[in-house]
Amino acid sequence: MATLTKKQKAVAEKVDNEKFYSVDEALAVLREFGSKKFDETIEVAMNLGVDPRHADQMVRGMVSLPSGTGKDMKVAVFAKGDNADKALAAGADKVGAEDLMEDMQNGNLDYDRVIATPDMMGVVGRLGKVLGPKGLMPNPKLGTVTPNVEQAVKDAKGGQVEFRVEKMGIIHSGIGKMSFKDEDLKKNFKAFTDAIVKAKPTGAKGKYVKKVSLTSSMGPGLKVDLGEVEGA
Repeated sequence: MATLTKKQKAVAEKVDNEKFYSVDEALAVLREFGSKKFDETIEVAMNLGVDPRHADQMVRGMVSLPSGTGKDMKVAVFAKGDNADKALAAGADKVGAEDLMEDMQNGNLDYDRVIATPDMMGVVGRLGKVLGPKGLMPNPKLGTVTPNVEQAVKDAKGGQVEFRVEKMGIIHSGIGKMSFKDEDLKKNFKAFTDAIVKAKPTGAKGKYVKKVSLTSSMGPGLKVDLGEVEGA
């Protein structure tokens, strides 16, 4: 059996795996064991009573975190003319059309979000096999295919995150950094969990939100009292 590090021993002594923590308590514990070397990401994970293999049980959407993510989002936009100018002015990292498509086909895919105007979907459609597996394919339901690219870029840069349930019914997202104030992390926690509750699919039967936990990049996973999640 591997010997525990000093930090792992401290965590094992301090963290109660059976306890359900309030968000305040969980953040206090994560801060206690936070890294001094880098600004860790605080992440929320939710276990949902859904089977995403069924279309009527898929949970997917976008939510704007009021306090931002603390992450610099890299955004690519497929647009021409005025829309291209607006996307650049809004802060897009790369804007183009066929040239951007070729660049992506050559493997340049270092983006967190790809946005497109509707008239560009003929070009973007050819990137299905490239963007699809990375979850970057523009989608009208997520607001990433839109004539208003200016707003879409601002949303992406301003703290909007995409959520999508994984095959085991788990959904997770970063909700900020350790350097954020507790109040800002709590606002983001509420915005994220509220969005998941509102996105409950028609096919979900029985208990929808089964478990919620908070963790940090290098910290323990802490179970959160479901009373902290409205509608759970």
